[in-house]
Amino acid sequence: MLSRIVSAILLVLAGAVFGAIGTIAHQYSVTWGIAIPLGLIGSLLAFTALLVGLRLLGPSRLPALLAALGCIAVILVFAQQSAGGSVLIQNDLAGQVWLVGPILIAAVVIAWPDVKTRQPARDGLS
Repeated sequence: MLSRIVSAILLVLAGAVFGAIGTIAHQYSVTWGIAIPLGLIGSLLAFTALLVGLRLLGPSRLPALLAALGCIAVILVFAQQSAGGSVLIQNDLAGQVWLVGPILIAAVVIAWPDVKTRQPARDGLS
């Protein structure tokens, strides 16, 4: 029981770390004629890889859900205006995608059917 509680706490913390790093990095972009949002792309890919990896580890959706909740909670906290008036997530396209993207990614990854436990369909010729 204690190991499950510690695992749950560590999963939420791992999600929170991904959320914090992604919040800081999502505004990074490189300009080669057009602005390419490398930070946003990398942050969304890292978050997706975390959730897909946790989802593939076992039959339960709970680890991916806990990591997603930690990440989304940190993103929502960092979206708030600080006491000094500064914000980490600006109201621009990259900021909006960073606010909505992890929620949509988490919904898709967590709701994805478990293909490992599905039984093959019978063709009726048995």
